[in-house]
Formats: sequence, C-alpha cells, structure tokens
Amino acid sequence: MAKKGYWVAMVDIADQEGYKEYIALNKAAFDKYGATFVVRAGRHQVMEGPDANRVAVIEFKDYETALACYNSPEYQKAVQTRVKYSKAHLTIVEGV
Repeated sequence: MAKKGYWVAMVDIADQEGYKEYIALNKAAFDKYGATFVVRAGRHQVMEGPDANRVAVIEFKDYETALACYNSPEYQKAVQTRVKYSKAHLTIVEGV
C-alpha cells in the first residue's frame, strides 16, 4: 500500500481579499488530484521558526500525486496569482 503524500504549508498573506483569487484557482488542481484538507487556517501557535498567518496540511493518496498536483498546469496557474498576495513556505512529504 502506498504511503500518503502531504503538503505542509505556512503562508503569510499580505492581502486577504486578493488571496481569495488564489483560493478560487487552486480548486481545479485540488479537485483533479483528490486533495483533502487536514488542516486549513485553524488556530495555531508557532513554537519555533518564523510565523505565518495561515497554516495548511493537505493530504493526497500518495507522494507522487502530491508532487503531480504541485507541478500541474492548473496549480502553477494558481501559484502565479498566490505570489502577488502572499509568501509561502511549502514542503511536500511522504507519510508514515
């Protein structure tokens, strides 16, 4: 059985209204690749390292699907919009 893949993201959003455009665009990629949000913008407290005003953990059926989603034309279009409104630290990891 393949191990799940995850995106772990910390995003510092400078323009909340503009960021809504990114959210609308990322839906196409997330739907296509079966993304499921495990964590999305809930309460959080950074214990070490830089802070961000949004934290997300997104689950995929496997690591390869998580990578494919990020590299997809649909998501790369969304990234072009996201960078106008925020700075992100995103890691893709394989689950246990």
